[in-house]
Amino acid sequence: MKRLLLMLSFALLAANLTQAQDFDRREYRAVWLTTFLGLDWPKGHDPLTQQKQLCRILDQLQAAKVNTVLFQVRLRGTTAYDSDIEPWDGIFTGTPGRRPTYDPLAFAIEECHRRGMELHAWMVAFPVCKLNVLKALGTKSVVRKHPELCRRSDDQYIMDPGMPGTADYLANLCRELVSQYDVDGIHLDYIRYPEAGLHFDDAATYRKYGKGRELKAWRRDNVTRVVEKIHEAVKSQKPWVRLSCAPVGKYADLPRQSSRGWNARDAVGQDAVMWLNKGWMDVLFPMMYFDGDNYYPFVLDWLERAERGTVAPGLGVYCLSAGEKNWPLLTLQRQMNFLRTAEAGGFALFRSDFLTNNTKGVYDWLAGEYTTRPVLTPPIENPQSTLPATPRATLTRQGYDLHFNFPIDGIHNIYIKEGKTFSFLGQTATGHFTYRPALPARLYAEYAVKAMDRYGCESQPAFLKIGGEIQALKDTLHVADLPIDVKAFWICDAFGRKLRTVDATSTIDVSDLGPGYYELRTVGRKGRSHRVRLFRR
Repeated sequence: MKRLLLMLSFALLAANLTQAQDFDRREYRAVWLTTFLGLDWPKGHDPLTQQKQLCRILDQLQAAKVNTVLFQVRLRGTTAYDSDIEPWDGIFTGTPGRRPTYDPLAFAIEECHRRGMELHAWMVAFPVCKLNVLKALGTKSVVRKHPELCRRSDDQYIMDPGMPGTADYLANLCRELVSQYDVDGIHLDYIRYPEAGLHFDDAATYRKYGKGRELKAWRRDNVTRVVEKIHEAVKSQKPWVRLSCAPVGKYADLPRQSSRGWNARDAVGQDAVMWLNKGWMDVLFPMMYFDGDNYYPFVLDWLERAERGTVAPGLGVYCLSAGEKNWPLLTLQRQMNFLRTAEAGGFALFRSDFLTNNTKGVYDWLAGEYTTRPVLTPPIENPQSTLPATPRATLTRQGYDLHFNFPIDGIHNIYIKEGKTFSFLGQTATGHFTYRPALPARLYAEYAVKAMDRYGCESQPAFLKIGGEIQALKDTLHVADLPIDVKAFWICDAFGRKLRTVDATSTIDVSDLGPGYYELRTVGRKGRSHRVRLFRR
Protein backbone atom coordinates (compact mmCIF):
# COMPACT_ATOMS: atom_id res chain seq x y z
CA MET A 1 0.00 0.00 0.00
CA LYS A 2 1.33 3.41 -0.87
CA ARG A 3 2.34 5.61 1.99
CA LEU A 4 -0.54 7.95 2.77
CA LEU A 5 0.42 11.55 3.48
CA LEU A 6 -2.37 13.41 5.18
CA MET A 7 -2.06 17.12 4.48
CA LEU A 8 -4.83 18.40 6.66
CA SER A 9 -6.17 21.90 6.55
CA PHE A 10 -5.28 24.07 9.50
CA ALA A 11 -6.64 27.26 10.91
CA LEU A 12 -4.20 30.07 11.54
CA LEU A 13 -5.91 31.94 14.33
CA ALA A 14 -5.22 35.63 14.67
CA ALA A 15 -3.87 36.61 18.05
CA ASN A 16 -6.41 38.55 20.04
CA LEU A 17 -4.12 41.07 21.68
CA THR A 18 -6.89 42.28 23.99
CA GLN A 19 -6.83 38.95 25.83
CA ALA A 20 -3.71 37.91 27.70
CA GLN A 21 -2.47 34.43 26.88
CA ASP A 22 -0.71 32.53 29.66
CA PHE A 23 2.59 30.94 28.67
CA ASP A 24 5.01 28.86 30.73
CA ARG A 25 7.06 30.81 33.24
CA ARG A 26 10.72 30.94 32.26
CA GLU A 27 13.60 30.09 34.60
CA TYR A 28 17.26 29.18 34.66
CA ARG A 29 17.98 25.53 35.28
CA ALA A 30 21.74 25.73 35.40
CA VAL A 31 24.49 23.31 36.39
CA TRP A 32 28.15 24.10 37.02
CA LEU A 33 30.39 21.72 35.05
CA THR A 34 33.84 21.97 36.63
CA THR A 35 36.92 21.22 34.55
CA PHE A 36 39.37 22.34 37.29
CA LEU A 37 41.27 19.27 38.53
CA GLY A 38 38.92 17.20 36.34
CA LEU A 39 36.23 17.35 39.03
CA ASP A 40 33.35 17.00 36.55
CA TRP A 41 35.45 16.46 33.44
CA PRO A 42 35.89 12.99 31.89
CA LYS A 43 38.85 10.99 33.14
CA GLY A 44 41.89 10.32 30.98
CA HIS A 45 43.46 12.23 28.11
CA ASP A 46 42.15 10.38 25.05
CA PRO A 47 40.16 12.93 22.96
CA LEU A 48 37.47 10.49 21.76
CA THR A 49 36.93 9.19 25.28
CA GLN A 50 36.60 12.74 26.60
CA GLN A 51 34.07 13.59 23.91
CA LYS A 52 31.96 10.47 24.41
CA GLN A 53 31.89 10.88 28.19
CA LEU A 54 31.04 14.57 27.92
CA CYS A 55 28.15 13.71 25.59
CA ARG A 56 26.85 11.23 28.16
CA ILE A 57 26.96 13.93 30.84
CA LEU A 58 25.12 16.37 28.58
CA ASP A 59 22.55 13.69 27.72
CA GLN A 60 21.81 13.29 31.42
CA LEU A 61 21.48 17.03 31.92
CA GLN A 62 19.19 17.32 28.91
CA ALA A 63 17.00 14.48 30.21
CA ALA A 64 16.64 16.40 33.49
CA LYS A 65 15.44 19.46 31.50
CA VAL A 66 18.54 21.51 32.40
CA ASN A 67 18.66 24.51 30.06
CA THR A 68 22.01 26.12 30.97
CA VAL A 69 25.48 24.61 31.36
CA LEU A 70 28.01 26.77 33.20
CA PHE A 71 31.09 25.27 31.54
CA GLN A 72 34.42 26.15 33.15
CA VAL A 73 36.73 27.57 30.49
CA ARG A 74 39.22 29.65 32.50
CA LEU A 75 40.45 27.46 35.31
CA ARG A 76 43.38 29.15 37.07
CA GLY A 77 45.01 31.38 34.49
CA THR A 78 44.70 28.47 32.05
CA THR A 79 42.03 27.76 29.46
CA ALA A 80 39.75 25.13 27.94
CA TYR A 81 39.82 26.92 24.58
CA ASP A 82 42.28 28.26 22.03
CA SER A 83 43.58 31.60 23.31
CA ASP A 84 46.36 33.90 22.20
CA ILE A 85 46.48 35.38 25.71
CA GLU A 86 46.64 32.40 28.09
CA PRO A 87 47.89 28.80 27.86
CA TRP A 88 45.92 25.57 27.82
CA ASP A 89 45.15 23.83 31.08
CA GLY A 90 46.82 20.47 31.58
CA ILE A 91 43.63 18.56 32.38
CA PHE A 92 42.99 17.90 28.68
CA THR A 93 46.39 16.48 27.67
CA GLY A 94 48.19 15.83 30.94
CA THR A 95 50.67 18.64 30.24
CA PRO A 96 49.97 22.29 31.16
CA GLY A 97 50.29 24.53 28.11
CA ARG A 98 49.93 21.74 25.54
CA ARG A 99 47.13 22.13 22.98
CA PRO A 100 44.76 19.14 22.66
CA THR A 101 43.90 17.72 19.23
CA TYR A 102 40.39 19.20 19.47
CA ASP A 103 38.86 22.31 21.02
CA PRO A 104 36.90 21.30 24.16
CA LEU A 105 34.93 24.55 24.31
CA ALA A 106 33.94 24.47 20.64
CA PHE A 107 32.88 20.84 21.03
CA ALA A 108 30.90 21.56 24.20
CA ILE A 109 29.11 24.52 22.58
CA GLU A 110 28.06 22.41 19.60
CA GLU A 111 26.83 19.55 21.77
CA CYS A 112 24.94 21.82 24.18
CA HIS A 113 23.21 23.64 21.34
CA ARG A 114 22.38 20.31 19.69
CA ARG A 115 20.49 19.42 22.88
CA GLY A 116 18.75 22.77 23.20
CA MET A 117 20.89 23.95 26.13
CA GLU A 118 22.73 27.23 26.52
CA LEU A 119 26.45 27.23 27.28
CA HIS A 120 27.80 30.01 29.48
CA ALA A 121 31.59 30.22 29.60
CA TRP A 122 32.58 30.05 33.27
CA MET A 123 35.71 32.09 33.97
CA VAL A 124 37.53 32.14 37.30
CA ALA A 125 38.60 35.77 37.53
CA PHE A 126 41.38 36.56 40.02
CA PRO A 127 43.06 33.28 41.16
CA VAL A 128 45.59 32.23 38.53
CA CYS A 129 47.75 29.27 39.50
CA LYS A 130 49.51 27.23 42.15
CA LEU A 131 53.29 27.37 42.44
CA ASN A 132 53.79 23.91 40.90
CA VAL A 133 51.67 24.80 37.85
CA LEU A 134 53.56 28.08 37.45
CA LYS A 135 56.78 26.12 37.16
CA ALA A 136 55.28 23.93 34.41
CA LEU A 137 53.84 26.89 32.46
CA GLY A 138 56.96 29.01 32.68
CA THR A 139 56.83 32.17 30.59
CA LYS A 140 53.34 31.35 29.25
CA SER A 141 51.72 32.22 32.58
CA VAL A 142 50.20 35.62 33.34
CA VAL A 143 52.38 35.63 36.46
CA ARG A 144 55.47 35.75 34.24
CA LYS A 145 53.98 37.96 31.52
CA HIS A 146 52.45 40.50 33.91
CA PRO A 147 54.08 40.08 37.32
CA GLU A 148 52.93 43.57 38.32
CA LEU A 149 49.28 42.34 38.24
CA CYS A 150 49.77 39.29 40.46
CA ARG A 151 50.30 38.80 44.19
CA ARG A 152 51.52 35.66 45.87
CA SER A 153 49.01 34.30 48.37
CA ASP A 154 50.37 31.32 50.31
CA ASP A 155 50.97 28.58 47.67
CA GLN A 156 49.24 30.35 44.78
CA TYR A 157 49.08 33.60 42.84
CA ILE A 158 46.04 35.89 42.68
CA MET A 159 45.53 38.85 40.37
CA ASP A 160 45.34 42.17 42.20
CA PRO A 161 41.98 43.92 41.55
CA GLY A 162 43.49 47.21 42.70
CA MET A 163 45.95 47.34 39.81
CA PRO A 164 44.35 49.22 36.88
CA GLY A 165 45.85 46.76 34.40
CA THR A 166 43.92 43.84 35.91
CA ALA A 167 40.59 45.11 34.59
CA ASP A 168 42.03 45.62 31.11
CA TYR A 169 43.64 42.17 31.09
CA LEU A 170 40.44 40.33 32.05
CA ALA A 171 38.33 42.44 29.71
CA ASN A 172 40.63 41.57 26.80
CA LEU A 173 40.40 37.89 27.73
CA CYS A 174 36.59 38.02 27.66
CA ARG A 175 36.58 40.03 24.42
CA GLU A 176 38.78 37.43 22.75
CA LEU A 177 36.57 34.55 23.87
CA VAL A 178 33.28 36.17 22.85
CA SER A 179 34.62 37.17 19.44
CA GLN A 180 35.80 33.63 18.63
CA TYR A 181 33.10 31.39 20.15
CA ASP A 182 29.30 31.25 19.96
CA VAL A 183 28.82 31.22 23.73
CA ASP A 184 25.46 32.21 25.17
CA GLY A 185 26.96 33.81 28.25
CA ILE A 186 30.06 34.78 30.20
CA HIS A 187 29.92 33.62 33.82
CA LEU A 188 32.39 35.17 36.28
CA ASP A 189 33.50 33.26 39.35
CA TYR A 190 35.78 34.46 42.16
CA ILE A 191 35.22 38.04 41.03
CA ARG A 192 36.10 39.19 44.54
CA TYR A 193 38.89 39.65 47.05
CA PRO A 194 40.19 36.54 48.85
CA GLU A 195 38.59 35.41 52.08
CA ALA A 196 40.24 36.48 55.31
CA GLY A 197 41.89 33.09 55.78
CA LEU A 198 44.18 33.65 52.80
CA HIS A 199 47.20 35.91 53.05
CA PHE A 200 46.78 38.59 50.37
CA ASP A 201 49.07 41.59 50.66
CA ASP A 202 47.83 44.52 48.58
CA ALA A 203 49.15 47.18 50.97
CA ALA A 204 51.50 48.64 48.36
CA THR A 205 48.66 48.87 45.83
CA TYR A 206 46.47 50.57 48.41
CA ARG A 207 49.17 53.12 49.23
CA LYS A 208 49.64 53.92 45.56
CA TYR A 209 46.00 54.03 44.41
CA GLY A 210 43.86 54.25 47.55
CA LYS A 211 44.22 58.02 47.94
CA GLY A 212 43.11 57.93 51.55
CA ARG A 213 39.84 56.12 50.89
CA GLU A 214 38.38 53.60 53.32
CA LEU A 215 39.84 50.17 52.46
CA LYS A 216 36.57 48.26 52.02
CA ALA A 217 35.04 50.93 49.79
CA TRP A 218 38.23 51.14 47.72
CA ARG A 219 38.26 47.37 47.25
CA ARG A 220 34.59 47.33 46.22
CA ASP A 221 35.30 49.99 43.60
CA ASN A 222 38.25 47.99 42.28
CA VAL A 223 36.14 44.88 41.68
CA THR A 224 33.34 46.99 40.22
CA ARG A 225 35.81 48.55 37.78
CA VAL A 226 36.74 45.06 36.56
CA VAL A 227 33.06 44.12 36.13
CA GLU A 228 32.29 47.31 34.22
CA LYS A 229 35.27 46.80 31.89
CA ILE A 230 34.25 43.20 31.19
CA HIS A 231 30.67 44.30 30.54
CA GLU A 232 31.86 46.86 27.99
CA ALA A 233 34.13 44.32 26.29
CA VAL A 234 31.46 41.61 26.03
CA LYS A 235 28.52 43.78 25.01
CA SER A 236 30.55 45.70 22.42
CA GLN A 237 31.22 42.41 20.65
CA LYS A 238 27.87 40.64 21.08
CA PRO A 239 25.29 42.53 23.14
CA TRP A 240 23.06 39.46 23.41
CA VAL A 241 25.66 37.44 25.33
CA ARG A 242 24.47 37.16 28.93
CA LEU A 243 26.83 38.31 31.65
CA SER A 244 26.51 36.64 35.03
CA CYS A 245 28.50 36.00 38.18
CA ALA A 246 28.48 33.77 41.24
CA PRO A 247 28.72 36.08 44.26
CA VAL A 248 29.14 34.91 47.84
CA GLY A 249 25.75 33.59 48.99
CA LYS A 250 24.89 36.37 51.44
CA TYR A 251 24.86 39.90 50.08
CA ALA A 252 25.12 41.70 53.44
CA ASP A 253 24.02 41.50 57.06
CA LEU A 254 20.25 41.59 57.54
CA PRO A 255 18.49 43.62 60.25
CA ARG A 256 17.63 40.43 62.15
CA GLN A 257 20.16 37.98 60.75
CA SER A 258 23.94 38.30 60.71
CA SER A 259 26.03 36.95 57.85
CA ARG A 260 28.60 35.94 60.48
CA GLY A 261 31.29 37.94 58.74
CA TRP A 262 30.91 36.18 55.39
CA ASN A 263 29.07 38.27 52.83
CA ALA A 264 29.61 39.63 49.35
CA ARG A 265 29.47 43.39 49.78
CA ASP A 266 31.43 44.01 52.98
CA ALA A 267 33.74 41.00 53.35
CA VAL A 268 35.09 40.45 49.82
CA GLY A 269 34.24 43.60 47.84
CA GLN A 270 31.41 42.19 45.69
CA ASP A 271 28.65 44.76 45.23
CA ALA A 272 26.73 42.33 43.03
CA VAL A 273 23.32 43.93 43.61
CA MET A 274 24.65 47.22 42.30
CA TRP A 275 26.09 45.46 39.24
CA LEU A 276 22.71 43.88 38.52
CA ASN A 277 20.74 47.07 39.01
CA LYS A 278 23.17 49.07 36.87
CA GLY A 279 22.71 46.57 34.05
CA TRP A 280 26.34 45.42 34.15
CA MET A 281 25.14 41.94 35.06
CA ASP A 282 22.17 40.19 33.48
CA VAL A 283 22.02 37.32 35.99
CA LEU A 284 23.24 36.58 39.51
CA PHE A 285 23.81 33.02 40.70
CA PRO A 286 24.62 33.62 44.41
CA MET A 287 26.32 30.59 45.95
CA MET A 288 23.85 29.72 48.72
CA TYR A 289 25.33 26.54 50.11
CA PHE A 290 23.65 26.98 53.50
CA ASP A 291 20.43 25.99 55.21
CA GLY A 292 17.95 27.31 57.76
CA ASP A 293 18.38 30.94 58.83
CA ASN A 294 21.53 31.14 56.73
CA TYR A 295 19.52 30.36 53.59
CA TYR A 296 15.86 31.41 53.52
CA PRO A 297 16.05 35.07 54.63
CA PHE A 298 19.09 35.67 52.43
CA VAL A 299 17.27 34.30 49.37
CA LEU A 300 14.51 36.84 49.94
CA ASP A 301 17.09 39.58 50.46
CA TRP A 302 18.64 38.97 47.03
CA LEU A 303 15.23 38.92 45.36
CA GLU A 304 13.98 42.04 47.12
CA ARG A 305 17.09 44.06 46.25
CA ALA A 306 17.03 43.14 42.54
CA GLU A 307 15.41 45.95 40.51
CA ARG A 308 16.22 44.44 37.11
CA GLY A 309 17.80 41.32 35.71
CA THR A 310 17.45 37.83 37.18
CA VAL A 311 18.47 36.19 40.45
CA ALA A 312 18.76 32.39 40.29
CA PRO A 313 20.31 31.11 43.54
CA GLY A 314 23.03 28.49 43.38
CA LEU A 315 22.40 25.44 45.55
CA GLY A 316 24.91 22.91 46.83
CA VAL A 317 24.07 19.47 45.49
CA TYR A 318 27.49 18.49 46.84
CA CYS A 319 26.12 19.11 50.35
CA LEU A 320 24.20 15.83 50.03
CA SER A 321 27.44 13.87 49.91
CA ALA A 322 28.47 11.96 53.02
CA GLY A 323 31.96 13.36 52.53
CA GLU A 324 30.65 16.94 52.62
CA LYS A 325 27.68 18.10 54.75
CA ASN A 326 25.67 14.87 54.45
CA TRP A 327 22.35 16.68 54.06
CA PRO A 328 19.23 14.58 53.60
CA LEU A 329 17.61 15.00 50.19
CA LEU A 330 14.64 16.66 51.87
CA THR A 331 16.80 19.69 52.76
CA LEU A 332 17.58 20.42 49.11
CA GLN A 333 14.00 19.67 48.06
CA ARG A 334 12.66 22.25 50.50
CA GLN A 335 15.18 24.82 49.31
CA MET A 336 14.24 24.33 45.67
CA ASN A 337 10.51 24.37 46.38
CA PHE A 338 11.03 27.62 48.27
CA LEU A 339 12.65 29.17 45.19
CA ARG A 340 9.50 28.45 43.18
CA THR A 341 7.29 29.88 45.92
CA ALA A 342 9.44 33.01 46.16
CA GLU A 343 9.35 33.36 42.34
CA ALA A 344 13.12 33.30 41.95
CA GLY A 345 14.48 33.32 38.41
CA GLY A 346 15.48 29.67 38.60
CA PHE A 347 18.40 27.82 40.17
CA ALA A 348 21.95 26.65 39.58
CA LEU A 349 23.35 23.41 40.99
CA PHE A 350 26.92 22.88 42.15
CA ARG A 351 28.13 20.65 40.77
CA SER A 352 27.49 18.33 37.82
CA ASP A 353 29.10 15.15 39.12
CA PHE A 354 27.02 15.07 42.30
CA LEU A 355 23.86 15.52 40.23
CA THR A 356 24.53 13.02 37.45
CA ASN A 357 25.73 10.41 39.96
CA ASN A 358 22.29 10.72 41.59
CA THR A 359 23.60 11.50 45.08
CA LYS A 360 20.86 10.42 47.53
CA GLY A 361 18.43 10.20 44.61
CA VAL A 362 18.66 13.89 43.69
CA TYR A 363 18.77 13.28 39.93
CA ASP A 364 15.72 11.00 40.01
CA TRP A 365 13.77 13.58 42.01
CA LEU A 366 14.83 16.50 39.83
CA ALA A 367 14.06 14.81 36.51
CA GLY A 368 11.00 12.93 37.73
CA GLU A 369 9.23 15.56 39.84
CA TYR A 370 10.76 19.04 39.79
CA THR A 371 11.72 19.71 36.16
CA THR A 372 9.25 17.52 34.31
CA ARG A 373 8.80 19.92 31.37
CA PRO A 374 11.34 21.97 29.42
CA VAL A 375 11.36 25.74 29.88
CA LEU A 376 13.21 28.65 28.32
CA THR A 377 15.70 30.85 30.15
CA PRO A 378 14.50 34.37 31.03
CA PRO A 379 15.13 37.08 28.43
CA ILE A 380 17.63 39.88 28.91
CA GLU A 381 17.20 43.52 27.99
CA ASN A 382 17.34 44.24 24.27
CA PRO A 383 18.92 47.67 23.71
CA GLN A 384 16.99 48.02 20.45
CA SER A 385 13.65 47.56 22.26
CA THR A 386 12.03 45.95 19.20
CA LEU A 387 10.33 42.57 19.32
CA PRO A 388 10.61 40.07 16.46
CA ALA A 389 7.73 39.96 14.00
CA THR A 390 5.00 37.36 14.53
CA PRO A 391 6.09 34.32 12.50
CA ARG A 392 4.28 32.99 9.46
CA ALA A 393 4.12 29.28 10.12
CA THR A 394 2.40 26.22 8.66
CA LEU A 395 1.27 23.11 10.50
CA THR A 396 0.74 19.79 8.73
CA ARG A 397 0.09 16.30 9.94
CA GLN A 398 1.67 13.10 8.67
CA GLY A 399 0.39 10.07 10.54
CA TYR A 400 1.12 10.66 14.23
CA ASP A 401 3.61 13.45 13.52
CA LEU A 402 2.93 17.18 13.44
CA HIS A 403 5.26 19.27 11.30
CA PHE A 404 5.79 22.97 12.00
CA ASN A 405 7.48 24.86 9.17
CA PHE A 406 8.77 28.43 9.13
CA PRO A 407 9.63 30.16 5.82
CA ILE A 408 12.18 32.48 7.45
CA ASP A 409 15.28 31.26 9.29
CA GLY A 410 15.68 32.20 12.92
CA ILE A 411 14.82 30.92 16.37
CA HIS A 412 11.23 29.75 16.84
CA ASN A 413 9.56 28.43 20.00
CA ILE A 414 6.64 26.01 19.90
CA TYR A 415 3.95 25.76 22.58
CA ILE A 416 0.90 23.53 23.19
CA LYS A 417 -2.25 24.68 24.98
CA GLU A 418 -2.97 22.69 28.13
CA GLY A 419 -5.97 24.00 30.00
CA LYS A 420 -5.56 27.76 30.12
CA THR A 421 -1.77 27.75 29.72
CA PHE A 422 0.48 27.29 26.71
CA SER A 423 3.31 24.94 27.70
CA PHE A 424 6.71 25.03 26.00
CA LEU A 425 7.34 22.07 23.68
CA GLY A 426 10.63 22.89 22.04
CA GLN A 427 12.71 25.21 19.93
CA THR A 428 14.12 25.15 16.43
CA ALA A 429 16.59 27.26 14.49
CA THR A 430 16.38 25.16 11.32
CA GLY A 431 12.96 26.26 10.04
CA HIS A 432 11.35 22.93 10.90
CA PHE A 433 10.07 21.22 14.06
CA THR A 434 8.47 17.77 14.37
CA TYR A 435 6.34 16.79 17.32
CA ARG A 436 4.82 13.35 18.01
CA PRO A 437 2.16 13.65 20.73
CA ALA A 438 1.94 10.96 23.38
CA LEU A 439 -1.84 10.86 22.96
CA PRO A 440 -3.85 11.18 19.72
CA ALA A 441 -6.05 13.92 21.20
CA ARG A 442 -3.03 16.23 21.17
CA LEU A 443 -2.97 16.07 17.38
CA TYR A 444 -5.94 18.42 17.50
CA ALA A 445 -4.80 20.66 20.33
CA GLU A 446 -4.17 24.36 19.86
CA TYR A 447 -0.55 25.32 19.29
CA ALA A 448 1.30 28.62 19.39
CA VAL A 449 4.59 29.60 17.79
CA LYS A 450 6.76 32.61 18.59
CA ALA A 451 9.85 34.02 16.95
CA MET A 452 12.69 34.77 19.39
CA ASP A 453 15.78 36.96 19.09
CA ARG A 454 19.21 36.30 20.62
CA TYR A 455 18.21 38.27 23.72
CA GLY A 456 15.44 35.75 24.46
CA CYS A 457 12.69 38.26 23.62
CA GLU A 458 9.69 36.71 21.87
CA SER A 459 7.23 37.96 19.28
CA GLN A 460 3.48 37.96 19.63
CA PRO A 461 2.23 34.39 19.09
CA ALA A 462 0.74 32.88 15.96
CA PHE A 463 -1.85 30.23 16.81
CA LEU A 464 -2.10 27.00 14.81
CA LYS A 465 -4.53 24.11 14.86
CA ILE A 466 -5.12 21.07 12.69
CA GLY A 467 -8.66 21.11 11.28
CA GLY A 468 -11.10 18.50 12.53
CA GLU A 469 -11.36 16.40 15.65
CA ILE A 470 -11.14 12.71 16.41
CA GLN A 471 -14.61 11.28 15.86
CA ALA A 472 -16.49 9.98 18.87
CA LEU A 473 -18.24 6.66 18.16
CA LYS A 474 -21.07 4.87 19.91
CA ASP A 475 -21.16 1.20 18.90
CA THR A 476 -20.11 0.88 15.27
CA LEU A 477 -17.08 1.87 13.20
CA HIS A 478 -17.60 2.22 9.44
CA VAL A 479 -14.69 1.78 7.03
CA ALA A 480 -15.12 3.25 3.55
CA ASP A 481 -13.10 2.12 0.51
CA LEU A 482 -11.88 -1.14 2.01
CA PRO A 483 -8.40 -1.92 0.55
CA ILE A 484 -8.43 -5.14 -1.49
CA ASP A 485 -5.23 -6.56 0.04
CA VAL A 486 -6.44 -6.33 3.66
CA LYS A 487 -7.12 -9.61 5.39
CA ALA A 488 -7.88 -8.22 8.88
CA PHE A 489 -7.84 -5.15 11.13
CA TRP A 490 -6.08 -4.47 14.41
CA ILE A 491 -7.65 -2.31 17.07
CA CYS A 492 -4.89 -0.66 19.12
CA ASP A 493 -4.91 1.59 22.16
CA ALA A 494 -3.63 5.17 22.26
CA PHE A 495 -0.06 3.94 22.76
CA GLY A 496 -0.16 1.68 19.69
CA ARG A 497 -0.52 -1.57 21.64
CA LYS A 498 -2.62 -4.19 19.85
CA LEU A 499 -5.84 -5.02 21.70
CA ARG A 500 -7.48 -7.45 19.29
CA THR A 501 -7.80 -8.59 15.67
CA VAL A 502 -11.12 -8.26 13.78
CA ASP A 503 -12.33 -9.35 10.36
CA ALA A 504 -11.79 -7.05 7.38
CA THR A 505 -15.35 -5.81 6.96
CA SER A 506 -16.76 -2.35 6.32
CA THR A 507 -18.64 -2.35 9.66
CA ILE A 508 -16.85 -3.11 12.94
CA ASP A 509 -18.49 -3.53 16.33
CA VAL A 510 -16.69 -1.41 18.97
CA SER A 511 -19.43 -1.40 21.60
CA ASP A 512 -17.34 -3.31 24.13
CA LEU A 513 -14.47 -0.79 24.13
CA GLY A 514 -14.20 1.42 27.17
CA PRO A 515 -13.88 5.23 27.07
CA GLY A 516 -10.64 6.40 25.48
CA TYR A 517 -8.75 6.88 22.22
CA TYR A 518 -8.11 4.06 19.76
CA GLU A 519 -6.45 3.35 16.44
CA LEU A 520 -7.62 1.09 13.61
CA ARG A 521 -4.82 -0.51 11.56
CA THR A 522 -4.84 -2.79 8.54
CA VAL A 523 -3.16 -6.19 8.44
CA GLY A 524 -2.06 -6.91 4.86
CA ARG A 525 -1.54 -10.30 3.26
CA LYS A 526 2.23 -9.80 3.42
CA GLY A 527 2.09 -8.95 7.12
CA ARG A 528 2.40 -5.19 6.68
CA SER A 529 0.29 -2.84 8.79
CA HIS A 530 -0.94 0.70 8.12
CA ARG A 531 -3.01 3.13 10.12
CA VAL A 532 -6.56 3.63 8.86
CA ARG A 533 -8.00 6.10 11.35
CA LEU A 534 -8.20 7.26 14.94
CA PHE A 535 -11.42 7.20 16.92
CA ARG A 536 -12.61 7.62 20.47
CA ARG A 537 -15.29 6.10 22.66
